[in-house]
Amino acid sequence: MRRFDDLTDPEVLALAIASEEEDSRIYLNFAAKLRATYPASARAFEAMAAEEQDHRRRLLQTYSEKFGEELPYITRQDVKGFLKRNPIWLLRDLRLDAIRKQAELMEFEAGQFYAKAADRTKDVRVRALLTDLAEAEHKHITLAASLEQTTLTTDAKTEEEVTAKRLFLLQVVQPGLAGLIDGSVSTLAPIFAAAFATQNSWNTFLVGLAASIGAGISMGLTEALSDDGEITDRGHPWLRGSICGVMTAIGGLGHTLPYLIPNFWTATIAAMIVVAIELFAIAWIRWRYMETPFTSAIIQVVLGGILVLVTGIFIGSA
Repeated sequence: MRRFDDLTDPEVLALAIASEEEDSRIYLNFAAKLRATYPASARAFEAMAAEEQDHRRRLLQTYSEKFGEELPYITRQDVKGFLKRNPIWLLRDLRLDAIRKQAELMEFEAGQFYAKAADRTKDVRVRALLTDLAEAEHKHITLAASLEQTTLTTDAKTEEEVTAKRLFLLQVVQPGLAGLIDGSVSTLAPIFAAAFATQNSWNTFLVGLAASIGAGISMGLTEALSDDGEITDRGHPWLRGSICGVMTAIGGLGHTLPYLIPNFWTATIAAMIVVAIELFAIAWIRWRYMETPFTSAIIQVVLGGILVLVTGIFIGSA
């Protein structure tokens, strides 16, 4: 890899041209990803891509006039420690806010690049162009936000906020809630059955640990394989599966961890308190995000939890 300080002026301009073209394509990919769901923000990124194309045109014109028509082939990947971009396939699953932050970071890096390049060149015209572009890029550090202000109407912002909330529910809350319910409720029977059958805290802890982790793996795989998210907008299947699996394991581990307490009855009372907290949390999440009446959510969740808990205690005491 080349050191930036060793590059010639033609190579610096060629690197800048390649970088502007790459940034423009990234912004167009962002726009394509957002167009169906966030059309106003997509127009903002299309405008940013047009800005980068204009920078590229100015760079090409200066290069042609100063150094001829043949461009050296050099990209960011050829220069040591400078201006690296994540592959576009790693960026396609970013959420809207993350995309805007990525755009601001790209503009900041481009500004730093032009400022450093301008400092090292001795050609007056090249220095002037690079300085102008450095100033333009620094002004564009918050371009995503400023374009949003000029592009998004009040109605568009409201529509995007509603869409963002819907996607958050589909991609995060629903799989997380499903996992928490399964982990908290379905593990009650085996854990408390083991507790009352053995009346041994450590053995109960081992059963609870196995049940919680096993349920987490099972629920995670089930969620990930159930829907690829392309049509339903439920997001990347493995991210959704991971959220579901982790929340399932957490739900079971909540009333498993008290059995690290050596005294069986103290551990059991602590576990029952944790179960009550878990059931209340599930009811609150259903009320807060799923618009379920709180009283109805409490009755449904608590009744189901109590039935499973009593089943486990009854079987374990038999």
